[in-house]
Amino acid sequence: MKAKEIREKTVSELNQSLVELKTELFNLRFQLATGELENPLRINKVKKDIARVKTILREREINVNVQ
Repeated sequence: MKAKEIREKTVSELNQSLVELKTELFNLRFQLATGELENPLRINKVKKDIARVKTILREREINVNVQ
């Protein structure tokens, strides 16, 4: 997921995406522990997507408080 795509979403959509990404990360870690994970690099990608979403949510929170 690109930052440009994330910025186009509303706050509620971002929160929903965050929940989905965290669920996906949990499932990937579970698959890793059980030896079923096919693509271990996917974990890093999901972590970075979570960080991007959190960063943009925080930026919007700061912008609301400043105005």
